[in-house]
Parts: sequence; structure tokens; C-alpha cells
Amino acid sequence: MLIISFIRHGESLDNLRSHWAGHKDAELSELGVRQAKALGESYANIHLDAIISSDLKRAHATAVALLNGQPDPKPSFRVDPDLREQCFGDAEGNSWLMRRIPDKSLDDHFRDGQYPILFSRHERFPNGESLSDLAARAERSISDLVLKPYLSRAISSGVEDVHVAVVSHGLCISELIPALLKRNNGGAPTEDYRGLMNTAWTRVTVQVKPGAELPQITNELKDIPPLTVTVTDVNRHEHITNVRQKGIVEHDPKQRSIREFFGGGGAKRPVEALEHAESNALDEIRAKRLAKLQVGRSSAPSPEAASTSAPVTPPPVPKSAQPKQALPAPLAPQKPQTPIPSVPPKRKQLPVTKLDIQTWEDETLTQIFKVTLKRSVAERSSYDIVWLKSLGAELASEGYPSTMNLSGDIADRLLISRLELDPQAMSDDFDYVPVLASLPPQMTVFEYLVGCWKRLNSAKANLVKKTPVNELQQASALIEKTRDLIISYAGLTLQEPEMFPQPVGRELGPSEFVGSLLSLSALSTPLATVSSPNYVLSPTEVEPFLQDIARRFEPDNELDGVLGPVVQRLLSHTSLSSSEGLAGGDSSWRGVVGGVEALVSIRSIAVMFTRLDRWNPPDATASTFETVTLMGPLCRLGVFSREWPIVAQNYFSDPTKRSRNDVESSTASLRGTVKSLQSSLFQIFNTLIRASPESREAVLEYFATAVKLNVKRAGMQVDPQTVASDSFMVNLQNVLLRLAEPFIDARYSKMDRIDPLYFAISNRIDVSEETRIKATSEEAGQWVEANKGNAATPNFISEIFYLCNAMGHYGYLRTTQTYDDFAKHHDELQRHHDMINGDGSWIGSPFHARTEAALNQMKTEMAKIQAHQFAFRVQLLEPDFVFRYIGFTNFVSTWLIRRADSKGLHPTPLVELPLPQEVPMSFRVLPEYILEDVVEFFLFVTRHSPDSLNLSGKDELLVFALTFLTSTWYIKNPFLKAKINEAVFYGVLPYGNERSGILGGTLNSHPLALKHLIPALTHFYTEVEQTGASSQFYDKFSERNIAYILKAIWSNPAHRQALNAEAQNVEKFVRFINLMINDVTYLMDESLSELTQIHNIQTEMRDQNAWAARPAQYRREREGQLRGLERHASSYTTLGKSTVGLLRDFTAETKAPFMMPEIVDKLAAMLDYNLEALVGPKCGELRVREPEKYHFDPRQLLSDILQVYLNLSDQDEFARAVANDGRSYNKGLFERAIERARKIALKTEPELEQMRLFIDKVEEAKATIEAEEDLGEIPDEFLDPLMFTLMRDPVILPSSGVVIDRGTIKSHLLSDAKDPFNRFPLTIDEVIPNSGLRARIDAFVAERHSQRAGRSDKPTEDVDVVMG
Repeated sequence: MLIISFIRHGESLDNLRSHWAGHKDAELSELGVRQAKALGESYANIHLDAIISSDLKRAHATAVALLNGQPDPKPSFRVDPDLREQCFGDAEGNSWLMRRIPDKSLDDHFRDGQYPILFSRHERFPNGESLSDLAARAERSISDLVLKPYLSRAISSGVEDVHVAVVSHGLCISELIPALLKRNNGGAPTEDYRGLMNTAWTRVTVQVKPGAELPQITNELKDIPPLTVTVTDVNRHEHITNVRQKGIVEHDPKQRSIREFFGGGGAKRPVEALEHAESNALDEIRAKRLAKLQVGRSSAPSPEAASTSAPVTPPPVPKSAQPKQALPAPLAPQKPQTPIPSVPPKRKQLPVTKLDIQTWEDETLTQIFKVTLKRSVAERSSYDIVWLKSLGAELASEGYPSTMNLSGDIADRLLISRLELDPQAMSDDFDYVPVLASLPPQMTVFEYLVGCWKRLNSAKANLVKKTPVNELQQASALIEKTRDLIISYAGLTLQEPEMFPQPVGRELGPSEFVGSLLSLSALSTPLATVSSPNYVLSPTEVEPFLQDIARRFEPDNELDGVLGPVVQRLLSHTSLSSSEGLAGGDSSWRGVVGGVEALVSIRSIAVMFTRLDRWNPPDATASTFETVTLMGPLCRLGVFSREWPIVAQNYFSDPTKRSRNDVESSTASLRGTVKSLQSSLFQIFNTLIRASPESREAVLEYFATAVKLNVKRAGMQVDPQTVASDSFMVNLQNVLLRLAEPFIDARYSKMDRIDPLYFAISNRIDVSEETRIKATSEEAGQWVEANKGNAATPNFISEIFYLCNAMGHYGYLRTTQTYDDFAKHHDELQRHHDMINGDGSWIGSPFHARTEAALNQMKTEMAKIQAHQFAFRVQLLEPDFVFRYIGFTNFVSTWLIRRADSKGLHPTPLVELPLPQEVPMSFRVLPEYILEDVVEFFLFVTRHSPDSLNLSGKDELLVFALTFLTSTWYIKNPFLKAKINEAVFYGVLPYGNERSGILGGTLNSHPLALKHLIPALTHFYTEVEQTGASSQFYDKFSERNIAYILKAIWSNPAHRQALNAEAQNVEKFVRFINLMINDVTYLMDESLSELTQIHNIQTEMRDQNAWAARPAQYRREREGQLRGLERHASSYTTLGKSTVGLLRDFTAETKAPFMMPEIVDKLAAMLDYNLEALVGPKCGELRVREPEKYHFDPRQLLSDILQVYLNLSDQDEFARAVANDGRSYNKGLFERAIERARKIALKTEPELEQMRLFIDKVEEAKATIEAEEDLGEIPDEFLDPLMFTLMRDPVILPSSGVVIDRGTIKSHLLSDAKDPFNRFPLTIDEVIPNSGLRARIDAFVAERHSQRAGRSDKPTEDVDVVMG
């Protein structure tokens, strides 16, 4: 036999302070030290084979005292953290509250640093454990620390017993004992083992069940056989009786004042009260009862008090005749300083009074049912006990004695007779009138049965306290029979409330029980002070009542009929459909949550949930799913203003008048409420999933149906009334994210359990109509056919992974688009408002009142939009939710790379870039939304909550972006590639104190970034030239924003070195430079042209008299044109400025690619043209009011252009190209630019001198060119058909047959890989040299050189410039 003594530690200092202790490591108090010593002395004659202790100081010190009290050889000694007390998280070290503050949520308590008593087994403090968590740890500890190591010894020892002492904490022990008792025929324990005294012990014996097959004996059991577990002693603490009576000698200098404070002046607070501060205030109710339970539960009589000088010895445990040798102790603690005292004498045993079963039956049934067959009994109770006169007569007619006592044999007849009484009935029997008059007129049958059940529980508690073991079994049988009877009629009443007489005007049936379930809301007082009527279930009684109902009706498959209507009524509560939702004064929805949590905490009821018709009705539509399904009304609660507009009205009205602190306060309040709801929803669904395989499948199908019905949410134009609400989808997303957390670890150890063939073998998520990453529909169909029979059913991890992706695509990310649409709508209204407000022509006109009303209406509408935005931010950007989503997105992005990685090992080691050219089919056929949603989420976070990436996500975003920007052939959609680049772009935008954005530091330090960022950006820049769309020419300008990224990294030498390395690939880099020059040319031309038009309109408006004389229609048109120009100019100047800055930096770092023949002339022409615009004759037309409004900085622009000239001034090819620009170059232009740069200190004197020397070089080159190229009239066959210049290297285009200069076609192919004359694909390698024509051209040039004549330069006039 295995004997286990569970021992609670001695009193700790935190016990004195009424603090939540938990894992907080408090020392023993002085009293605790003496209690531990008394415990060790009392166990001196009890042989222990092993001592296992919690590692916390208060338990460890108690265990050491117990070890020191053992004779040599000492028992083995082990310390294990699994025996720690329940973790109270943030509450530890803080005082506990006896009662919650009314109308204040639990989350609000926590936020204010207040930690009241928790009531549900599933509730927990932030970062702490719930009782359910503790129970799971206790089951593991019982198995691994006790049964497996020591049961084998007990089996192998034969007749000898193995005795193990487990030293732990109050709440932990209260879960360890039930965990052990659960192995007793598989039944759950009904007793509560909380409220143990300090150093009190509870003893349990464990034996292999008779007839069970004994396991193979090894050092440690692998499988535990069926067991018989018996509790023999509870809360034995005789050894500290004298310790408490001696008074207190302070161990801690502050201890006396602490004790006086909590005890009241100099009074000594009793240990019975002090010890509960650590465990739970609820234990105060149970302390005295549990302290006495050992009288009826112990196998030996209670000992009498020992002498005042010696500790009390616990009753000896059975031992074999021969003493056994204790195993050597692995831990050798210090031996006690004082000698071990002699074994104290046993206490005398108190006599036990024998129970008269028949009398007890009569009294018990009388009190439970409040009925009697004797009139005298009823009269003595003033008819509180009902006289069942008719039943008495009926029994007498059957031969029963008239003075018979109540007994279990007639219990059912007693109950039925009582239930059949109608207080509203009239009677001619004057003797019976007082009986009817005494019946509570408004008490329902269910309330009466609840009262019976409560009185039955009290009767059982009293029975256990004072009943000898011999009579306990017989008496308990009557109690359980009566319980079964009461519960049976309670269930029947819930189904058929009209079966018995009921009061008029009361809600009957399921509604009655719903009221009790709603009481499980955030309670305002601890259970110790809750007082409920004797016919109403208190919050602590609801769960035991539900357990009794489940035990009674589940075996007969009647649970659905009994509790199904209750569940449906609870989840149809009016608070769930109130227009105020979470933000209203009615918080009854919290009661619904508490009720559902209580219901599903019982496994059989949880399984029943998913069997109900309303769990997932087949006729539900996208818009009705959240209202007609069982959990839908609870899941749709939220704060999104489209479905809950009152939230925005109540919390964020008049947003322009609110302070930032006010908005943040409202946001924090709402977030606390939403987090509480979402946490409960997760607990509910998680419990349902774990209840049974059938319920798990039902929950997965529920999520899948929500996805399937709401595919339209991903459309472009969606009517919100035709799909599920944002709140519903986001709440389900939160549940799935939390379900995914167990397989998302930092090492991605479970990533390979995600089934890549899921879409081939599962129909749960229909992707047949979805675009694939790289495959056609036909290829995807072939892949499904080839793989659908090659794999097993997907595992749970795969189900959650793919469901979470789909839910995010149709749920959360669609809601983020709505949020972004609010901003666009607000901007449009603001522009419209500014346009109307800016046109003062309506003032004083007949349209004055109408126009002013329209302006006010727009202001009101903009305020509403802002309120909507604030409401959306509450849930979309709630930090914990965003952090979970970041973790999941990190996992998905890493999984995608691993699917593409040929080695399939990423991120250990990191993927090698670029990826192989061959794209795996398993990657190609994936729905595009999986990859797109990774980008969309990172883009949303970097734009709206970049600081959320501080803890996690930066590296994953970077690696993901680099992987698919360096290997763009893995993605078919060009706009998706652009979004990846955009996410990196937003990551480098400044925010807060981060000048280089959230990604700046990562881009400058991550090894992959240092090696691959520059190649990735240049590759993307060239590829985006062809998006495939009709608007591709304009698309590229919104997608090419690499200048901002390069600005964030340009100071890093490693990146500049990477640029030089990239420039070695001349053909690729030249294409990149060519596109950059093309962009600068277009952007600068557009921006300067529009600035000129803005200047002209502003000049026209400056003459107020002339302007006022213009027709109103004309003025409105010109003002509208001005606003349009302003919007475009701002965009073009910003992009142009950044691209010119890119040229400035690149030409400083690498020059050779810019000197290629197909590049250098274009570069020189572009620079000359823009220099002329800035300092030429028409530069004054660029002078506009408020240039910063258009992001136009002519000084910086001139400085950057001059810097490009300076960077390339030492290159002869560049000087020749500038000289060869016949359109814009002239010497006077450069001289004006130099003079202007000197006046406004744009450049230093050495730089200006360098510029003058460059002009001289250009002039020399110009003279040489003119001398060489004065060829006179040139034959047409020698002219290039596109440029109309003399061809130097004529070639024939293979498809069109056109003869063109090699330089011309080479420059064309840099931008467009097609023959310009017939649009056939063309590469430079395909052109055919025309050697004959080249020889004739060379001869022509040689002939004309002999006839050339000199030329002279024309002077240029001086003009003012725009820089002043």
C-alpha cells in the first residue's frame, strides 16, 4: 500500500499581511517556524520513505523541519517547482480585496491595481494561473512525482507500506487530492479540500484495485493500473494546538505591528483566519468544517489533548512487522541543532455516538423537503414544515402506522405530494387551511426544488461531520437517492413547468435557471458575504447543481431536453441584442458569459452544446449566421461602429473637442471590456474543443461555415447588410489566434506539422475560386487530383492554421480596409470643404445660407468619421490582439519561405537568396491570399502601429520582403510585389523618435539585408516597369519609392559596397539607371509644368479687381483647376525630389554605369533641361505662394543637380555628353547657376571652382564635337529613323527589317523589350550588324571632315532666378 501525507507549509509572513502570495517567495513567520518544528517532532515516530517539497521557501523550510525530525537513515528528499502554490501573477505581493467594487469590471480592478477574490475556476489574474490550470499541474504532479516513482515500490514491497510526505500549499493540495481521487474508479471527488491549517496534514492511501492486472515492476511505472484511493484523515493539526496556545514571540521585528494591525490593537489574529490570505478568501467559509471532517473520515478515533509541554503525535500508519530500510536521501540537509525529543504518548480517543438511522432519516427528510406526516410537527414549526395530510391518510389506508416516520421508501411520494399542493387552491377542510395559507404564494416548483437541494447539501455536510464510518455509508445512500429524486424533478420542471401548480405571473421553465446562470457575472462581493434566499442558487452553487444535473440526465441521453432550452434562452438574452452592446449601462451580457462558462466547464454539457440544432443551422446565411447560431449573439458583441454606432456616440462624440487623454481613457476602458469578452470566448471555444472529438469537429465546422458564408467580404463593393459584422469576424479571429498560440513557438518546432496537402485532402475551406500564387486553375485542379489520395486526414494544428488564415482574409483584414476607407472619405470631405470655403464668392450671395449649411454638414460628417475611426482603433489595434496577430503572421511568413526553400529548413539556417528558378508546385497552388495577407497585415501595422513590431516581427518582415523581392518570379501578381516593397517603405518612415522608422535599424544590421537589400530594390525597380495593367505607366510611380528606403541605409558603408557590387552586373544595372533617368525626366517635367500653371493662376488671382470682374463660373473653374494642380504637383515634386536625390547618391558612389553610351547622353540632357528650368529665362514662372505646401524646395533641387554634375565632372564621357546636348546646354546657363549657388551658399568655393573647371572642359568638348560633326546635309539612309541623327553603328532589326543605330535601339530596349516598329519581342543580341552601310557612313564622314568650317557661340542674356 502507498500512503501519502499531504502537508501544508507553516505560517508565512505574507499570511500576516493579507497579501496574495502564490509564487512570491515569503519566509516563514516566527509562528510558522515553531509550527514546522512541532510538525517534525510529531512525525518523529512515523517512518517516511520520501519527502517531496515545493521549492518555495515557506514550504521548503517546513519540509526540512519534517526531515530533521526523522530518525536516521533519513528519507529521500526532493524539491520540485510543480508543487508550488497557484500563481496569482500580477496580484502577487498585493493586498487582496474581500469584495469587488460594484459596477466595476474585473479588468478595471486589475488596471487600478486592485485584486479581489476570483470566483470561477477559469478566472485568473493577469499573467497568473486559474484553478483549472492549477488542477492540470496537480494531475501531472500526482502522476510524475508520486504514483510512477513510489507505487512500484509499494507493489514490489509486498506487505510493507511506502509512505511519502508531500509538502506544498493550501490551494495546490486542494487540487492534488482530487487529482488522486479521480483515479478511484474514474469518479470526480465531491469534497472540497481547501481551508487547511498551517502544517495540517491530510492522509490518503492508494492500493491497486483488486483484480487489476499488476504492471511490470521497474524503477518507475510507465502505466498506472486501476486504483482504490481512500482519504483517511483530513486537516489534522493537533500538533500545533499548544503552539497556538503559547502566545507569540516575534520572529520578524515588524511582525508584532503587522499582527496587531490585522488583529485589532494588541489582539492576536488566530491562525484559522491568517492562513487564508494566501489561498483564497473563500476558504474562510470552509475552515471549521474541514477541520472537523477527520472525525468522520479518519480510520482511527480522535486523540485527546496531550500535555501542554509535548507536541501531539499523529496516529501511526500501518507498517509491516519488520522495519524496512529507508532509501538513502539524495539531499542531505543540515541536522537539527537540538536533539530529537522522545516520542510523546498517544492521546486518548473520544467515544463516538452511534447514529440512529431511522430517526436520522425522519429528521433529514423533514428538513430537506420541509414536509411531515404529523400535524404536531407542522404546528410546532408554525407550518414552515408542511403537513401532508392527504398522503398520511393514503398511507394509513395502505396499512402504514399513523405515527410512522419519514423514510427513503416513501421519499418520492413525499416530494410529489408536496409539489401537488397549490397555494391558490380553496379547501373545505378547515384543518388544512393553515397549511395552504403557509405555502409561499409566489414560489415556483423549481425554486422549491432548489431549496430542497440546498438543504440536502447541508444535511450531507452535517452527516459527514459527526457520523461514524459504520453508519455513514447507509446514510449517504439515502442522501444520494434523495439528491437523484430532487434533480430528476428539477429537470422535469425545466422541461414541463406546468406539470405541477405554479404561481401566476412568474416566468417558468428554462428562464428560472437562466436567472441563476446570469448571477455568475462579475460579482461584487466575495462568497463569504453573499447571502441568497434559500430557494435561489448562489453563484458557488450553480456549478455543483449543474454537475448533479449532468450526472443524472447524461446517461439516459436526456441532457439535451433538460438543459438545451436553458442554453438557448441564455444565449438569446436581450442584453446581447441591445443597441448599446458592450457600451451600455446594462452589463447583463457578462452574466451570459459567466453562465456559458459554467455550463461548458462540465464536459457532458459542453458536448451537448455542439449537438443542439442551433449550434450550426444549415439554413443560416452570411448575414443571419451571427444571430441564428447558438454562439453568434455572444460572438457579435463588439465596438465597431457600423453595427454598434452607439459606442462611437457615447465614447467618442465631438472628437475634435476631446483631449488626447480623454480619447485614450475612453479607448482603454473599451479595450478592457473587449479583452474580457474575447478572453471568455476563447475559454468557451477551447473548452468545447477539448470536450470530445465530436465537439471539436463541430467547432471547426462552425469556424469553417463562418468563413464559407462570408467570402463576399473580400469583394470590392460589399453591402455590409449582406455579410457578417466586423465584430463577429474579428472575435472569431481572436479565438483562432489564441488556439494557434500553442504551436507558434520561437523555434518553429511544430511548423512541419502543417500539412502542405491540406487543400487537396480537405474540403473544409473551399479555395476552388481563389487565385493561386503562381498556378492556373487547371494546374491547381491537376495537383488536387494527384494528391487527394496520398495523405491522411489533416491534424488539428493544420485545421487551425488554415482556418486562421482564411478568417483573417475575410474578417480582420477586410475590417482594416474599412478603417482605411474612413480616412480616405475624411480627406475627400476635407478637400471639398476647403474648396467651398476657399471660394468666397458665395458670401453675401443668395446662396450664402445654403452654402454655410453645407459646410456645417460636412464638419458634422467629418466628426462622425473621426468617431468611427476611434471606435475601430479600439479593437483593431488592441495591443494584445495585434501582438498575437504579429506572432501568427511571423509564423505564416516563415512557413511560406520554408515551402519555397529548396532545403525546407528555413529559418534554421536562413534561406539562401535568391530562390531557385523552379517554383515548387505545392507553393504555386497555395491561395494567393495567404501570401497577400502577410503583406497586408505588415503594411497595416507599419502604417498604424509600428511600435507593435518592437518586440517581434521586424526580422520576419525583412526576411519575407527580401525573399520575394529578390525572387519575384515566385509571385504572379505584380501589385502584390509592389505591396511588399510598400511595407518596407512604411517601415522606414519616421515616427516618434525613430528617424529611420521601425525597420531602419534592422535594415542596417541584419546579414540578409546587408547582402541582398540593394539587389532586391534595384531588381524590383526595373521589374515594376511592366505591371501588365493599362495604367502601368502611372502605377510605377506610386510603387517606386525605394529612394526613401535607400535614404535610411545610405550612411551604412556595407550597403554602398553592395551597390558597387551590383553595378558590376553592367547590363542589369544600366537598365536600372536608365529607368531612373526616365522617371526623373517625366516627374520633373510634370512637376515644373504644373508649378508654372499654379504660378500663372496665382498671378491672375493676385489682381483682385481684375479677378472680381471675371464671371463667377470662370473663377470657380480656375479655382478647381488650381486645387487639382496643387494635389498633382505635391505628388510629382515629392517623387521627383527623391529620385534626383537617388541620382546624387548613386553617382557619388559608382560612375562607370552612368558613362555607358546608352545612358550618358540621356543623363546629360535630363540634367541640362532641369537646370535650365531652375535658373533659365523662365525660372520666375516657378515662383509660387507657400512652396512648402507642394513640397517644392528649389534650393535643394538645384543643389542636388549641381552635385550630380560635380560627382561626374572628372568623366570625359560626361563632359562630352553635356556639350553634345544641343537643346538645353549653353555656357551662360551654367555660369548663372554657379553665381546663384554662391549667393545662397549652396556649395563651397572649392566646389564652385570645380564646377567652373567642368564648364571649361565642356566647352573644349563642344568645340571638338562641332569641328567633328559639321557634316552639312546628311543623306536620309544614314539617319537614325527614331532620333534623326547620323548613325554610327547601323543594325538591322530581325522582325521588322528596319535599319537603326545600335545605340538608339539599345537605349530603347532598356525601357521596352520590344521592336518599336512592330512590337515583337526583341533583345539586343538579336540585332544584325549592317557592315556595308557602316562602311559607307564612315566614308561619308571622312569626306565631309575635309570640308568642315568653323562655328561661333551665341551670347545669352542674363535673367533673374527663382532661388531668392
